[in-house]
Amino acid sequence: MSDTTFGGSLFHGRLRASSGVLLWLGLAMVLLGLAAIVFPFFSTLVAALLTGWVFLVSGTLMLMGSFSIHGTSPFFGGLLFSLLSIAAGVFLLFNPLAGAVALTLLVGVIFMVQGAFELFFAFELRPHPGWGAMLISGLASVVMAILIVATWPAISLIVLGILLGVNFISSGFGYIIVSRALKSTS
Repeated sequence: MSDTTFGGSLFHGRLRASSGVLLWLGLAMVLLGLAAIVFPFFSTLVAALLTGWVFLVSGTLMLMGSFSIHGTSPFFGGLLFSLLSIAAGVFLLFNPLAGAVALTLLVGVIFMVQGAFELFFAFELRPHPGWGAMLISGLASVVMAILIVATWPAISLIVLGILLGVNFISSGFGYIIVSRALKSTS
């Protein structure tokens, strides 16, 4: 059997060794998810502002780094990308409500990618205990991605916070159950 499968000693050993981390990650995600659901408008604004800061800081760092790039095309490419990142960050920081509408669509794409990863992870875990929980988490992420696209932009200011909360909770429970299953197989 290959060392890259769940049944392989290398992958299973690494997962079992990190089961405590998976448990704490799952618990933290459940708590954050509950807070996001209780305060959806606030969590939507926090997400928009945090994303704005990430764009602003990363764009500034890329701007400084672009001056060390040799060659005209790579320099202007790096300069353009850094300026676009800075502009996106400034926009999100000064217009968090409008930014939340744009971020809602972006989160839909992220949920789709996360769902695909969790579905793949679930099938890699199959038939071992806990794979069903990860499958449900992956399906929940895909369903939320579809809900975002279907309701965008009408209810973007609260649905983003609620969907983030549900996503955190479903992923958190998936990691908790996988962690407990790994502990029971050791």
